[in-house]
Amino acid sequence: MSAVFELAHALIARRSVTPDDAGCQALIAQRLRACGFRIETLHRGDVCNLWATHGEEGPVLAFLGHTDVVPAGPVEAWCSDPFEPSAREGRLYGRGAADMKGSVAAFVVALEAFVAAHPRHPGTLALLLTSDEEGAAIDGVRHVARVFAGRGQRIDWCLVGEPSSREALGDVVRVGRRGSLTATMTVHGVQGHVAYPDLADNPIHRALPVLAELVGRDWDPDPFPDFPPTGFQIANVEAGTGASNVIPGTARIQFNLRYSPRWSADALVAEIEGIVARHGLRADIEWHRSGEPFHTAEGALRCAVREALAEEGVVPDENTGGGTSDGRFIAPLGADVVELGPVNASIHQVDEHIALADLTRLPAIYRRIAEALLLR
Repeated sequence: MSAVFELAHALIARRSVTPDDAGCQALIAQRLRACGFRIETLHRGDVCNLWATHGEEGPVLAFLGHTDVVPAGPVEAWCSDPFEPSAREGRLYGRGAADMKGSVAAFVVALEAFVAAHPRHPGTLALLLTSDEEGAAIDGVRHVARVFAGRGQRIDWCLVGEPSSREALGDVVRVGRRGSLTATMTVHGVQGHVAYPDLADNPIHRALPVLAELVGRDWDPDPFPDFPPTGFQIANVEAGTGASNVIPGTARIQFNLRYSPRWSADALVAEIEGIVARHGLRADIEWHRSGEPFHTAEGALRCAVREALAEEGVVPDENTGGGTSDGRFIAPLGADVVELGPVNASIHQVDEHIALADLTRLPAIYRRIAEALLLR
């Protein structure tokens, strides 16, 4: 068995359902310490965060990943136990195989090989891991980024190992992400009998014109280059007592915006609260800012990724699609951020897997990127 297979197997076998790290980072720290990395733990609450570095100066290349996974769901629906990794038909099965213990294992093997070949390399090579990517994402990389900002920790380039690929390894590379803003809007009315609407005030009816305006709006009439347009989606609507003859007194509506750099969270909040006020809606809105959009322009990192994939015969689609990643917390530190990882078709699903051929190729790709950036 290859080194990357053995490590991925060991990581998947640890039941690290978010935010539990289940010993994954301790295993990785032991290996990296043995080859000369300095290890720093930045734990907060129940969340484990690991910062491992090799080198003393800039520039700094950081590989970013997470050791936590989503729950497996019903075990009986899996072909094999989700926390007993199984290799069959050219794939490694198990929860986290693609998202993202395969990439984390490839990071570690690539780092070990790099420092063995270049023990006195220029710059700093780093690995940042958290156990809070699949959960609240409060005490993980968001927390670490605040620590880094406070002490002036430099990161020039950051490569995130999220499963970015669509059909084949490396066919999609993320060079940015939209921002994410979630609202929980509680609309206040007056409860009453459906036969006497004059004695009640239906909050659902009151909210509908506002929601229709928000849903029907073109949020990006002038699209931002390289970004999907800003989108508005209603996620949950809760109201009523369960009886068909009662007008509810309140309605709770959750919606999310994934937004391009044409907007900021503050600008969206002001715009939507203005619409709500204009309609005279009695409502309280709680906002959750998941992260601002970021974009990595053409430069050394994108070039290094492109060249590393070219050696595999792959020409990637470099785009900003998809959801969010922990890269959104590192980009504001001034880092260029690119995401490159395995095929994402099975992530968060039953029988999650990674192709063994892709797992075997990843360490060499990551090592080439490091060599292109630090040894040029």
